[in-house]
Amino acid sequence: MLVLGGGSNLVFTEDFNGTVVRILSKGIKVSEDEEAFYLEVEAGENWHELIQFTLEHGMFGLENMALIPGTVGASPIQNIGAYGVELCDVCNWVEYLDLASGEFVRISTAECQFAYRESIFKDKLRNLAVVTAVGLRLAKRWQPRLAYGPLQSFDPATVTAHEIFERVCQVRSEKLPDPAVLGNAGSFFKNPIVSAVCYLDLAQRFPTIVGYAQVDATVKLAAGWLIEQTGLKGFVLGNAAVHDKQALVLVNRGGATGHDICRLALHVIAQVRDKFGVVLEAEPRIIGANGEGDLHV
Repeated sequence: MLVLGGGSNLVFTEDFNGTVVRILSKGIKVSEDEEAFYLEVEAGENWHELIQFTLEHGMFGLENMALIPGTVGASPIQNIGAYGVELCDVCNWVEYLDLASGEFVRISTAECQFAYRESIFKDKLRNLAVVTAVGLRLAKRWQPRLAYGPLQSFDPATVTAHEIFERVCQVRSEKLPDPAVLGNAGSFFKNPIVSAVCYLDLAQRFPTIVGYAQVDATVKLAAGWLIEQTGLKGFVLGNAAVHDKQALVLVNRGGATGHDICRLALHVIAQVRDKFGVVLEAEPRIIGANGEGDLHV
């Protein structure tokens, strides 16, 4: 069985030999106290439309993650994030269906074991649970998150959540192709996280390298920058290509198979490894006839 939200984070290398279940449950319940709004959101709700709903009702904190495709139920699985905010920053709990017992289970944010694009749902609960609802906590004392590139020009004292939302939508629309027009699975590679020693070594050799310090003293590198430096932005391999506006995105120019996309991804990984000694990881799930696997050709 393959459970889908919107299907935007999948690359099929073959037709799936099983049953596909798409989650379409809808519903948003809101409660509040003096400190925060609490949302109980069904898994089938569209993620971007949820953000629009919160902004319309004066609830802020999700705006940096605007235009991330897919559904709410998919959001905790890989701890989605953008422009300095991740789901774990606003998640209160996650409810899932235990496929073995048939019981609904609700776990806390800590129990979700969130990490960068990781969670318990990709590890211990992989293929054992179906997310059915997500609880969010949005603080009433809102603090803008402006650390990332296109948001740094805002004044934190005057910026509004709506302005951040509009800027994120503008930047994403300019850089990321519409999958309904040009086939893609969004950002194809995770931003690699390296030690501070590794980052300093790279910075000596590549002074313009883009990196963001993490709370655990590691540094998150910009995978798009790494790919661009190898000269692969706009690179074409058969009917697959590295997008010419955002090197993180691999696109189907028409007629490319899942294997073609994987072949291109492996080429990108090899070029970045050879130039920087850094190994990129694919972000989308690679699905074959019998389920999820790794990049292969």
